[in-house]
Amino acid sequence: MRTDLPQGDLRLLETAQARELLNAALYARLGVVWTDGTPRVIPTWFHWTGTDVVMPTFVAGPKAGVRHPARRLAALRASPDVAISIGTDGVPPLALSIRGRAVVHEVDGLADEYVLCAERYLGEEAAAALVDSMRQPGTRQARIVVRPSWAGLLDFRTRFPSPLGGVG
Repeated sequence: MRTDLPQGDLRLLETAQARELLNAALYARLGVVWTDGTPRVIPTWFHWTGTDVVMPTFVAGPKAGVRHPARRLAALRASPDVAISIGTDGVPPLALSIRGRAVVHEVDGLADEYVLCAERYLGEEAAAALVDSMRQPGTRQARIVVRPSWAGLLDFRTRFPSPLGGVG
């Protein structure tokens, strides 16, 4: 583990521990400012492209029971600055924090990242069944794309929170 990189350094995303978290079947916790001005944290599937965190979500899917766009989309369009946390539950925990600005891109059908997430989180067989059920006329998804502008990593062995509190 590289302990010479300060919190905030994007090179932390290239460390073995960060890559482990970015490729694990863990949910990301997306922190947003809701349309009413209050903070919210949303657990979500994500895909790491090597440069961006992509979180697919539904805009429409009438045959799959999606009745309205995910409410987070309005919040992100109004206030795109976000925080993302990906971490383990074990002791000691391993936690990756990312800050950045969300950009929303809508696509017809399923986003490629949705299919990749389904495979990672559910396994190939279950993912194939889910994807087949969601590939219906009228399905539309949004790709929430966050390019990190800040990264922090804690392993509670070699990288700890600041003695003054927080990770930076």
